[in-house]
Amino acid sequence: MSDKQQAIIAGGCFWCTEAVFRDVVGVSEVESGYIGGTVENPTYKQVCSGTTGHAEAIRVTFDPDTISLPEIYDVFLGTHDPTQLNRQGNDVGTQYRSAIFPLDDAQRAEAEAAIARWNEDNGGGAVTKVEGPATWYPAEDYHQEYWEGEGQRNPYCLATIPPKLMKLRKSFQNKVKAEG
Repeated sequence: MSDKQQAIIAGGCFWCTEAVFRDVVGVSEVESGYIGGTVENPTYKQVCSGTTGHAEAIRVTFDPDTISLPEIYDVFLGTHDPTQLNRQGNDVGTQYRSAIFPLDDAQRAEAEAAIARWNEDNGGGAVTKVEGPATWYPAEDYHQEYWEGEGQRNPYCLATIPPKLMKLRKSFQNKVKAEG
């Protein structure tokens, strides 16, 4: 068994991207957080203000023997709208941008290749940026595993997350964890 790897991606609200990646085979951990800004240890309120430069993002820990980094990036690009500049649906601002934050040069090359692949398959238009290096800040505890807890009672999450999960199941059937 190989060592676990990590990838950091930002595709709008981190509650939504976290919910998707918790259902992906080979993913052992998903942590919501903030990256790409200028304030050390930002709070959710600061990031939501749009003044810190951070993106809401997730750090995915995965087993590359089960799912490769290119597959992680393909699932990411295929389960949010990478053509929306600084927004996902009703979430508007740079904190909701579509971005990949590679941890090294190899990840940077894979991120650029994934965006090119998505553009080739979808007629172009992706605004997803490859950013960094940047410091990762975990979000407050109440944001972790949000969909599994509070999120299933939150009208925003109930309207936004199920369509993303359906897209995952439809477009990436062989990458979805078995139920139960």
